[in-house]
Amino acid sequence: MKVIGAGLPRTGTLSQKVALEMLGFGPCYHMVNVLTDLPLARQWEAAMDGEADWDEIFGEHESTVDWPGAFFYRALADAYPEAKVVLSTRDPDAWEKSMRETIWNTIYGHSPMAHISKARELVDPAWHEYIRLMSRMWAAQGIFAGSELRPGQLAEASTRYQEQVQRNIPEDRLLVWSVQEGWEPLCEFLEIDVPDAQFPRLNDSKMYTDRVVDASLMVLQEWRARDGAEFPARQPA
Repeated sequence: MKVIGAGLPRTGTLSQKVALEMLGFGPCYHMVNVLTDLPLARQWEAAMDGEADWDEIFGEHESTVDWPGAFFYRALADAYPEAKVVLSTRDPDAWEKSMRETIWNTIYGHSPMAHISKARELVDPAWHEYIRLMSRMWAAQGIFAGSELRPGQLAEASTRYQEQVQRNIPEDRLLVWSVQEGWEPLCEFLEIDVPDAQFPRLNDSKMYTDRVVDASLMVLQEWRARDGAEFPARQPA
């Protein structure tokens, strides 16, 4: 592990993942790893219980950004003392808006996407485990723990989190950076040349929404074809 992303989700982490891979620090672990292989959530549940084998979890990955890896930035910084830490940031109010429309909405909201996700939880145990993991992580980080959410709460939490990271990681090992700053600060920090390529700017909000909705609809269609109209009795926690 050479680069540890400590930034919260919704801070341009998908662009950061692609940028690090373009710079030669790939493959880069990201939440998409878990979303495309849901049983991996069990490894991260074990990590939350203090049973993490980081080399097994990350395998050949040379960097990690976004959750679930960023949740464990302090443990990873200790486990890989030569790795540098990048704290990706975003305007707190913009971050709150993005979170409300995506991750918080999926878990606790009442939008069509949220209802589709909840229906999938009823028929897909792996998705149920993934949502349980996400709920647990956000609560453990002290950012949100349920459907009660006052205006400004998430913005305040993101500011507290950024301050926490800057207290916990030595200044000479940490880059506080926004994807809007592009290549130069990142490359200087990583001590490599700026590539002759445009910095990647991906719409990870759209990617997240498409992945949740499209994958959930596919699972529900498969359930309908296989099991008919009766939902199982189990309810999501």
